[in-house]
Amino acid sequence: MSRASTDPSPVVFTARGLTKTYHTGEVDVPALRGIDLEIRRGEFLVLLGPSGSGKSTLLNILGGLETASSGHVQYGDHDLTSASEDELTRYRREHVGFVFQFYNLIPSLTAAENVALVTDIVAHPMPIDEALARVGLTARRDHFPSQLSGGEQQRVAIARAIVKRPDVLLCDEPTGALDYVTGKLVLETIARINSELGTTAVVITHNAAIAGMADRVVQLGDGRIQKVDVNTHKLTPSQLSW
Repeated sequence: MSRASTDPSPVVFTARGLTKTYHTGEVDVPALRGIDLEIRRGEFLVLLGPSGSGKSTLLNILGGLETASSGHVQYGDHDLTSASEDELTRYRREHVGFVFQFYNLIPSLTAAENVALVTDIVAHPMPIDEALARVGLTARRDHFPSQLSGGEQQRVAIARAIVKRPDVLLCDEPTGALDYVTGKLVLETIARINSELGTTAVVITHNAAIAGMADRVVQLGDGRIQKVDVNTHKLTPSQLSW
């Protein structure tokens, strides 16, 4: 049975009536149109939908990178709707790890040095070698990004995200730039972090096959939640095919 349907884990994110409108010149472009959503601690949630459905906007608001136009979003006792820039910065630093489609590694730094970049901004970082071990890159710690495959670079980015010991891992199309086999390795890494560390994981994808590994799948379209599915039998990344 799925965690989402059986586990009374506390709700960590609550969104109510969330809207986001972008203003481009004299044109208003609505990205979110009234989102109501709860996410529980330790849950693996997939946000599924086509380009322009609002997935990234929702993820960015949950991560404190953007603010909503209206509505309310809460993380634990953090009101993200009314938070100041300083408060959002502290929230991101203390609670959230981000993984994006493109790895954003510094070319002149080794894998270990890229991971080490964020350890100075948190109180109790994970040892760098532990973070690299958790993503299967112990043997590549001293390699530069140019010496790593795309999947290895993405796993360095995941190590950089988890070295902070974040409560939440927010992943925006983490396999979007990767081939089928490499993408599965990255998904296995994210699933392992979710399972072993109890990190709440929210993964954006337009690839419906990836939804099979989630506790819940939230399908977005035109800025609205179209459907929410609960997976009673989760698949492992190795069982996925697309």
